[in-house]
Formats: sequence, structure tokens, C-alpha cells
Amino acid sequence: MRPTAKRVLLELLSAASPHEAPAAVLVEAAALLGVGESNVRVTLARLVAAGTLEVTGRGQYRLGRAAQAITRQVTSWRDLEKQVLRWDGGWACAHLGDGAGRDRGDARRSARALGLLGFRALARGLDVRPDNLDGGVALLRERLVALGAPEAAIVFRATDLDAGAEARARGLWSADKLSASYRHTRERIERWLVAAADLDPRVAAREAFFFGGDVLRTILFDPRLPEPLVDVAERRAMVAAARRLDLFGRRIWARLFGVPHGLVIAAEGEHDHVHHVS
Repeated sequence: MRPTAKRVLLELLSAASPHEAPAAVLVEAAALLGVGESNVRVTLARLVAAGTLEVTGRGQYRLGRAAQAITRQVTSWRDLEKQVLRWDGGWACAHLGDGAGRDRGDARRSARALGLLGFRALARGLDVRPDNLDGGVALLRERLVALGAPEAAIVFRATDLDAGAEARARGLWSADKLSASYRHTRERIERWLVAAADLDPRVAAREAFFFGGDVLRTILFDPRLPEPLVDVAERRAMVAAARRLDLFGRRIWARLFGVPHGLVIAAEGEHDHVHHVS
């Protein structure tokens, strides 16, 4: 499926450093992905009007503040294991208020924020995840709000769940499915990197754009669980393979367009995507 101009522009600017690029480069890169120049220029104007992009000079664009929280979340994928601490059995809990009192957009942003940070619903209005991330519940609350959860979000730590609730919480994720996903993703990356060595650079760049989206989606929405809830070694091997794919993509996009461009992702979100990064 052909990507939209909005997705392409946001992801290309997410990849650039410092999230900025001239319109001429954006037009040329978008053409490779099947998006025409007139569509790109109209979309640039709309994104600027919406505050999603900013004009920094003649024909020069960068991501606006509205896109920065998601960008920071996505750029953290390479250091995933540094974010994961040894688990002491405690749970981070989040209550975001009465969903009936929020419009669909607010509810969607809250659900996205919870999903990005690995929370799962334990009971109505109560989402949980292992309290094993660097920064603890204080940082989780800050990140939830930055990603679109309401300011009134209540995030706290629980250590005394009854036996039934503890069992239900641990069963919210399937260790077997997650580990199989890690292994499958790693194997796909390894196969693609071998095949990509023989591709025309423009074909390889285009494929890296779409394939990288699949890979990053797996990483971005990974709950970052600790042992014994998941096979951490399999996850580390997947992320290591993803770094190799990212390096390949960054090099080939920089060679073609002067803009480094590694893993890219499209998913629903405030800007109809959760963009990649570099």
C-alpha cells in the first residue's frame, strides 16, 4: 500500500538530524516512495498550519513541538535493554480516569500511550505492567502524559496483589508468543540483509523504509518485560539485528539523499503515525 504524504514527511524528518530537512530533499525522497511533488508541498503547508512542522528558513522544515514526545519515545529503541531493570515483583499501575468523560481522540491517545509503555488492562480503569523500567512509576507517569494521557493520570506502585490478581497480571502477556516474535523478526532481518546486498540502492532504500516499519513496530510496542515473564536473550538478539538493519538503512538513505534514515514506522497515533527515528 502506498504511504501517505503525511506519513512520509513526518518519518523523513524524524530520521534527519536535527529533525530538519529542505523541501527539495523531502520531495526527492518522497518520489522514491511513490508520493508526488504537489502532494508533498500541499501536505507541508498543512502540517505547518497545524503546528506539526515548523519553517526554519527558506524551504527548510523541521518537526514541531507536537511531534517531539513521540520522537523521543521512538528514538529510545536502540537502548532498550538499558531501560530494563531487574524485577523485584512489584507492579506499576495506571488509572487514567473515566473514559466515558473523554472524547474519542483523548481515549485514542490514552490507549496509545498505555500501549507504547507496555501497560495491559488488569481491571476496568486499571492498567498494569511490571515495575522494571528505569525511572520507576514517576518517569512512567511523566511519559504517559507526554504521550497523550490526561494530566490527571494516577500512576502508582503495587506490591501486595492477592494471589488471584497476581496470577492474572502475570498472564496478561504470552512469553511464548513474545519470544517467538523476537526470533521470527531477527530471522527476517538476517535474511533481508543478505538479499539487500544485491539490490539496486534505490530499491534497497525503498524496501528498507517499509520493512523497517514492520521491525520497529515490533520493538516500539514491545512491553519490555523482565525475566521470567519473557526470554530476554531472544529480545536482545532481535534488537541487535535491528541495529544492523538500521545502520544499513541510514547509510543507503544518506548516500542517496543526504538524509540518514534508519528504521521507520507507521501506526495510528496523534499524527496518524508513530514515526521512526535516528
